[in-house]
Amino acid sequence: MNMQLPVSVAIIAKDEARHIGAALASVMPWADEVVVLVDARSSDATAAIAQAAGATVYHEAWRGFPGQRNLALAHCRAPWVFFLDADERVEADLLAELTDQIPTLSTDVAGLWVPRHNLFFGRVLRGGGWYPDYQLRLVRRDGAFYDEKIEVHEVATVAGTTHQLHGHILHLNIETFAELWQKQAAYARREAATMAQSGRRARWRNFVGAPLREFRYRYLQNGGWRDGWVGVVLASVMAWFALMSFVELWHINRTRAV
Repeated sequence: MNMQLPVSVAIIAKDEARHIGAALASVMPWADEVVVLVDARSSDATAAIAQAAGATVYHEAWRGFPGQRNLALAHCRAPWVFFLDADERVEADLLAELTDQIPTLSTDVAGLWVPRHNLFFGRVLRGGGWYPDYQLRLVRRDGAFYDEKIEVHEVATVAGTTHQLHGHILHLNIETFAELWQKQAAYARREAATMAQSGRRARWRNFVGAPLREFRYRYLQNGGWRDGWVGVVLASVMAWFALMSFVELWHINRTRAV
């Protein structure tokens, strides 16, 4: 595709040499610019691969996901900024929709929600809350910011209305059980930190209620059963780390009380 859209694509990455080349290939032909913020702690060839592909690379000290996204907004130049993770790719249906929609959007539209196809253990999920998994990824640069107190699942605040698109991002979410465990453990720690920062305290009922609600939400309410054994595994792991987030919060509360 030769047409370039008035969009800066921003990618935040740390040790993503295995994934970032394909992510860049899905956006370089049509984006006005591609900006990659490489975590200064990164130790692989992420930056070199991005530079070779034609992206503008910045080495930045880590300040949390919302902080990095705010920094990306400051580095970008185009009127629209599309946030893409290194393990994601823009699918053809999304590109066609962006090409059609962006030139015609009214000035009151400040953000666009994009659905994701989540790939776990080699299969795209249909249930468990993993689809359509809308993400607010395209925002007007001058009217968006991220609350840096929210350490996990951050969503931009935008000055205007938002719409939903139908084209997809493909998310290569999880390939191995070890990767799933490590990722959810990190999410649980950040979730606990966010809850502690907001003044929340762990209660005994949370240790039972939180995992039960998570399993019910993932497996029953949102049809995780449709994904067979993967749905059972994911609902169980998510329930376990819902519990672990409150265990971590309890430890934080105790430490601060001393």
